[in-house]
Amino acid sequence: MADNLQFILGDSLLSDMLDDFSDQLPSPEALKFKILVRNKKIGTLVETRERRNSDKHGQVQEYEEYEEADKEEEENKVKESETLAYLKGYPEKETESKNLARLPLFRKKRVKVALALSDLVIYTKAEKFRSFYYSKLYQQFNETNSIGESEARKLSKFSANDFILHTRKFVTRIYPRATRADSSNFNPQEFWNVGCQMVALNFQTPGLPMDLQNGKFLDNGSSGYILKPQFLRDFETEFNPYEIPQNSNPVTLTIRLISGVQLPPSSHSSSNKADTLVIIEIFGVPYDQMKQQTRVIRRNAFSPRWNETFTFVIQVPELALIRFVVENQNFLTGNEFLGQYTLPVLCMSKGYRHVPLFSKFGQSLEPASLFTYIWYVR
Repeated sequence: MADNLQFILGDSLLSDMLDDFSDQLPSPEALKFKILVRNKKIGTLVETRERRNSDKHGQVQEYEEYEEADKEEEENKVKESETLAYLKGYPEKETESKNLARLPLFRKKRVKVALALSDLVIYTKAEKFRSFYYSKLYQQFNETNSIGESEARKLSKFSANDFILHTRKFVTRIYPRATRADSSNFNPQEFWNVGCQMVALNFQTPGLPMDLQNGKFLDNGSSGYILKPQFLRDFETEFNPYEIPQNSNPVTLTIRLISGVQLPPSSHSSSNKADTLVIIEIFGVPYDQMKQQTRVIRRNAFSPRWNETFTFVIQVPELALIRFVVENQNFLTGNEFLGQYTLPVLCMSKGYRHVPLFSKFGQSLEPASLFTYIWYVR
């Protein structure tokens, strides 16, 4: 695999430290057009450089890492040791079982890693996440963490500020829990709110989470990279997405939804006579989550006219996304999805605008669109 990566990717593959970045992460500008390998790694970056021109074929070394232990199994071990201590007349170890209930349990595991592949890992070494406290004391600048969605959700709710300070310093990836056998997705917004750089979704599964993903990265010319807001990059930040920010600069957004233009027809009708309505949703920090909807226009998806005005007060617009959803009202089977468009609130242009529509699978439905008038003040 290491040979193939080097042969196919050539100079695009980052296989050594950049001269000015031996103890800190490079900027995206410094890494422009480079491909980085993320994997387990043996030794330090200095040791990697010393092995640079040596023959590493067939060399395998063991890598020691920590994996989360089975809590019930570990608790049984502690109970057995406490019972044995009691039978021998030793004092009971009450504190051990109490502490066990509070702390995450890890055990060492040895993993074999090919040295040639390990040495291609430079700034994105995969390292098991243990705790924010441990990372603050021991984690190296080039080590990245992967955290499962369930654990990440608990951390974001109960230690939001610590999570933000962690992602300020270390690249953090969130991945779907293993029980999502149907490849369903979670809402990525809650992890963007605490600064997580890589929120992994099942791209093969369309729906709301993928709409948010595609909308989020429309910013910055759809390059795939966007700069986090200043309050997620500040080492002294006190931002908490679950609290109303004290020094926020809210946006009052006003949208006049005038009409629809050749909206997608209903799959239940051979003619373009859907009972159309539009839902406008805001996604962001919990205090900003809201939605409003228009009245239903009967039997007209070709040129429905609403001419309705909606106002949203958004406390943290830097993290907010807005989603326009067009539906066909159906009381028997539930509303039918016709099209949607999602984008960052601060990417919206003022004035008269056509909002394009995309299908459930992210394909353009041109010329279908919504005709709107947009205005906002800060």
